[in-house]
Order: sequence, then structure tokens, then C-alpha cells
Amino acid sequence: MNAAPDVFFLPTGSEQRLCLFHAPAGAPRSRVLYLHPFAEEMNKSRRMAALACRALAAAGHAVLQIDLRGCGDSSADFGDATWADWQADVHLGLDWLDRRVPEAPLWLWGLRAGALLAAGDWGRPVNHLFWQPMTNGKLALQQFLRLKLAAEMASGAGKGLMDQMKAELAAGRPVDIAGYRLGAGLASGLEGARLLPTGTPGRVEWLELSTREDAVLTPVSEQALASWQEAGWAVRARIAQGPGFWATSEIELAPALIDLTVEALS
Repeated sequence: MNAAPDVFFLPTGSEQRLCLFHAPAGAPRSRVLYLHPFAEEMNKSRRMAALACRALAAAGHAVLQIDLRGCGDSSADFGDATWADWQADVHLGLDWLDRRVPEAPLWLWGLRAGALLAAGDWGRPVNHLFWQPMTNGKLALQQFLRLKLAAEMASGAGKGLMDQMKAELAAGRPVDIAGYRLGAGLASGLEGARLLPTGTPGRVEWLELSTREDAVLTPVSEQALASWQEAGWAVRARIAQGPGFWATSEIELAPALIDLTVEALS
């Protein structure tokens, strides 16, 4: 049985970030920082992330989970967070891992929009583990805005709403969507994010899910992978069978994805 994770708050200025550290039994084979997805997808994914963290720790990897600013049990409200705040939180987690678990290969593990956040130059060599990565932040933002659009159209009040929300954000004002207040600083950062290679080339493990046995990568995924390969990264992409747990109405699990993840980092 795995030991319970070490739960603590990591201070940053006058605020703090909730962290869970899953330590391996012996010397770590690698260090992993998990970056959760956006808004409600984070909540739907918590169970899968926890199970994967435990499996990675059991396989010898040191894994740190961090609730980004305004998310989960970290300081501030979601509407106060900016993309720059979240980038600073990535640095915060990486610096902590550097102090706590030095001299082991470093991985950034991003789920959905968390992959967009992971794809940056962090001033140190990193490898990437992408779970069902979003490749374009503009499309990710539009997908989120459509949640409100769909709800309003059901009541016949959706005409012109998308343009109205974009105008509000462009003017620096927040918009309320599906129980979340989205601030302009977070929206603009997400909109400009792209899953592009930066920094020192390393490894990329690209894992997607499908309920179909004959599933193949989409042309968008293939194009994104080609850009990483051309930049000198060692890329491997695979598809596991399972549901899109980040978007299901009930909490779902995808054990095959966890197994593939442990294999990918071995």
C-alpha cells in the first residue's frame, strides 16, 4: 500500500498554494510536477490524477501536485487569477522539487489546458508528459465561453452573447461562466497559449484517450507532434482506451491511461 501523500501549503508572498507530494519508497527515478486542467475539468479529473500519482510513486517517481492560484484550496478566487500567476506557480513547484528532490530527471505533466501551461521555457531541462493536450489556447477559451452560450441559447437569449463576452474581456472586465468568474488576465493568457516547443529538447510522452479500438491521432495532434520532433525533441505518442473523464457527467476512470503513463516514464 502506498503511503499517504504529504499535504502542505507552499507560501508565495502573502498567499499560499496547496500541494500534495507523493514520495517514492527509495531514490526517485524522476521528479514530476502535475499541472491540472482548466475550471470544472480540474474537479472531474481529481480522482484520476490522484490514482496516477499513487501509481507513479509506487513505480519510483516523486510527484508534486499543486493547486494553481484561485483553484482548489489555494489562495485567491478563480476570477483573480491570471495566466502569469499560473506560470509563477509552475516556477514555484519546480523550485520546490529542485530543493526537495535534486538530481533526478524532471517532468512536467499537463492535462488538457495544463499541457498549454507546461509548454514553456522554465530555465532548466524538462521532459513533458501530456494527457489529452490542448494545442491551441484560443480554441480552449472559445470552448469554455460556449458553456455559457449553450445555456443562454437554451433559453432563447444567446444571440450576440459570444461577441459580448469577448468585448467584456477585451475591456478588462470579468465574465461569469458555468459557476466560474473568468478574469481578463487569465482569458488573454490562455488565448495566446500554444503547445509549441521551447527550451532545451528532451522527451515528450503524448498520451490520448479514446473509446474506439481503432482510434488514431487527429491531424491537429499530428501537426503539433511534428513541430516538437522538428525542434529536436524525442517524441512518442500513444492512445489508451477509456472515457474522456475530464468532461463526463459522472466521475469516470481510465485505468489503461494510468498503466500507459507508468510505462511511459519507465
